[in-house]
Amino acid sequence: QVQLVESGGGLVQAGGSLRLSCAASGSSFRITVMGWYRQPPGKQRELVATITSDGTTNYADSLKGRFTISGNNAKKTVYLKMNSLKPDDTAVYYCHGIITVAGYTYSYWGQGTQVTVSS
Repeated sequence: QVQLVESGGGLVQAGGSLRLSCAASGSSFRITVMGWYRQPPGKQRELVATITSDGTTNYADSLKGRFTISGNNAKKTVYLKMNSLKPDDTAVYYCHGIITVAGYTYSYWGQGTQVTVSS
């Protein structure tokens, strides 16, 4: 069993920055892809960014240049640095992982962390 635990959310003023962290824990697992999704109030969950185990990144077009995803393979942790935050970035941010455990690949989600950007 693998758990993804997010941290780093909170309240920030427009123009500010936040860094989210997501740590994967468990035994004997291999991460293929980890990423961040977000769900704004009243809207569907949407892709923010992903990063593969070899460091290849992918971003939602609208967030390129403001958000940066990075990972630490040794710590099994992925980060999301968010700059120049806007009120429209207000959402619950979820960590996601495509992770192999005992030869089977699963999709895991974290519990979510709230990010609120005030104007």
